[in-house]
Amino acid sequence: MFSDPAEAVEEAFFRIQREQMADVPILNSALNVEAVDFQRWQGHWLGIVVTPWCMSMLLLPGTGENWVSTGENKRRFVKFPAGDFAFLGSEEVELGEYQSCPLFSPMDRFSSQAEATLTARASLVALLTPSQSAKIDQALPNEADQPSQSRRRFLALR
Repeated sequence: MFSDPAEAVEEAFFRIQREQMADVPILNSALNVEAVDFQRWQGHWLGIVVTPWCMSMLLLPGTGENWVSTGENKRRFVKFPAGDFAFLGSEEVELGEYQSCPLFSPMDRFSSQAEATLTARASLVALLTPSQSAKIDQALPNEADQPSQSRRRFLALR
């Protein structure tokens, strides 16, 4: 377990860039690998990784307690204040098991690292802030059939 996974996240994604992404044409040369605002969330670690090819929310185990293991390339939905989001199970040597939810790919819409980092921070704040539909759901507990918020709708409404 990590006291703060940011350094290990950056190591893992720098290695992925070097070993698997070096010649991929979608890389945005204005961007670098950066772990953004990793924080404790329900006993685990939540943050965003910015890379030249994608931006993803990451969830890493903080303790063995309450961690829901999905297995490699298996999906699970995680409930956040802004709604339910699909995370895919993965594993890297530097991180062990983790889960990711893609936000952007490719990264051609970003002209600078600062712009990508600000977007990552705003996305994390939005994720942890109840959405209007979540507030309605809480006000109407009998309306369990409310659709969960999609990733595109989440990003578009913020």
